[in-house]
Amino acid sequence: MSDSPDHYFTSKDPQDPSVDRGTVQVRIAGRDVEVETAAGVFSRGRLDLGTQVLLRKVPQIPASARNVLDLGCGWGPIALTMASQSPQSTVWAVDVNELALDLTRRNSARLGLSKIEARLPEDVPDDVRFDALWSNPPVRIGRTAMDVMLLHWLPRLAPGASAHLVVQHNLGSDSLLRWLGSRLPTEMPGVTVGKLGSAKGYRVLVVTAAS
Repeated sequence: MSDSPDHYFTSKDPQDPSVDRGTVQVRIAGRDVEVETAAGVFSRGRLDLGTQVLLRKVPQIPASARNVLDLGCGWGPIALTMASQSPQSTVWAVDVNELALDLTRRNSARLGLSKIEARLPEDVPDDVRFDALWSNPPVRIGRTAMDVMLLHWLPRLAPGASAHLVVQHNLGSDSLLRWLGSRLPTEMPGVTVGKLGSAKGYRVLVVTAAS
């Protein structure tokens, strides 16, 4: 993810010597840590407010979880939190930006988290099903593109598993909730869609696959 919309479908070369890299102090899963960020990824200088709201609201990952997904990982705050909470799980950190994936790999190594798989979307095996999905989705790419993205990943929830999405109210959280409720049953019979909670102008939406 990025502070400018063109990022979301623009891969940036992590080997480019002109990349402006730096570090920032953040709190991840109760730990104060230093992570690497860079220009060209979302919220390079801080843990953004929407992600903070999401991480405060989401329930604990099930102890039985084998595979979990951070959709649109950026420099990795959600994936790092998932891996810290659920060390038995493989955390798939997905982004279209190679620089974001490089940062997530570097940050997982910094924190000693070995089970994060930072991948391009097409590099996630088709047969993997997810026991949890957390995302601060890239709303600014436009609803059509985001809807296509969600329709690709949400049906890959394991039976009974839930996805949690944080969306700013002013950027269409309520319309997205209505769309998910009307569109997903076609793709995911028995799915339930609702709102987990709200804080600081953000809504956390929850999608639960049928058991």
